[in-house]
Amino acid sequence: MYAETTRFIKVTVKPFYLEDQSSPGENHYVWAYHVRIENQGQETVQLRRRHWRITDGLGRVQEVRGPGVVGEQPVLQPGESYEYTSGTPLSTPSGIMVGSYEMETDRGESFAVAIPAFSLDSPHQSIRLN
Repeated sequence: MYAETTRFIKVTVKPFYLEDQSSPGENHYVWAYHVRIENQGQETVQLRRRHWRITDGLGRVQEVRGPGVVGEQPVLQPGESYEYTSGTPLSTPSGIMVGSYEMETDRGESFAVAIPAFSLDSPHQSIRLN
């Protein structure tokens, strides 16, 4: 479990490898990740946009930007939380994701909320000790 708080907005992420959707022999590995966003502050906020930076095991980077998450732009009153599950495929057996959400207060102020970096690990990666 990975967590980070920005301006009283706590983002928690739990990734998990999807063996049944992956095909290691074809270099196709799939993960899902469950995200919980908690408004621990006193302001109402709305999640407007997302930005992901996905890095595979060879260092190749893919950037994903777009409105909302899973087709929604949830509004969080103080004390409320929102959860969703999404996923990503990679052509390597491991990788890393990190990102941010653009939030907007009910006064129209936008600010970025950090999504903690989290590791995408599968049982198919070779273990290397430095």
